[in-house]
Amino acid sequence: MSVSDGVAEAINIVLADDHEVVRAGLRLLLQGEDGMHVVGEAGDVRGAVRLVESSRPDVLVLDLNMPGPTSLSAIDSVKDKCAVVILTMQSDPVFAREALQAGARAYVLKEAAGAELVTAVRIAAGGGTYLNPQLGARMATEGTGVAKAPDALSEREVDVLRLIALGHTNAEIGDQLFLSVRTVETHRSHIQRKVGRTTRAELVRYAMERGLIEI
Repeated sequence: MSVSDGVAEAINIVLADDHEVVRAGLRLLLQGEDGMHVVGEAGDVRGAVRLVESSRPDVLVLDLNMPGPTSLSAIDSVKDKCAVVILTMQSDPVFAREALQAGARAYVLKEAAGAELVTAVRIAAGGGTYLNPQLGARMATEGTGVAKAPDALSEREVDVLRLIALGHTNAEIGDQLFLSVRTVETHRSHIQRKVGRTTRAELVRYAMERGLIEI
């Protein structure tokens, strides 16, 4: 879809967020833009996927943390049907990296929503990719995170450690990183042995001390 001229096709949008007041604000924002139409709303991941199937929107604006299956699994199932714009409070680069790897076209922080979301929707609908500038800068300077992690942790172990520290279960980590629960458990065991910490509280403290997460 071309959005470079005044006769560009309308952009049809589905909103997915588990807070009704947030959806109402997003609808008001997007409907106020020329050529943007909100054609459906969902309060959970399954509802979002069903709406994409039935409404065939150009863009799905998707909250990263909602009831039901993980939003990452939704990205994978709808990415060939519409562009996915993630709108979230999660500012840790690991989440942005995983969302983009899963097939999202854009990653916008709720704290910066507004004109930025409108821009991201237009770019995603046109086939481009958009990343919150501040988050993109952090991702560029932090790289993979391996250099910041002592004790010989691998890149995948750093990803698993970050998600453990952020409170995710083994099953949720598996969904986000496309790993089996058994593989996540193996990574967790290796991490605990390498860093000499066993409880989640100890792993959180370790991750914070090494700058792997911000809380």
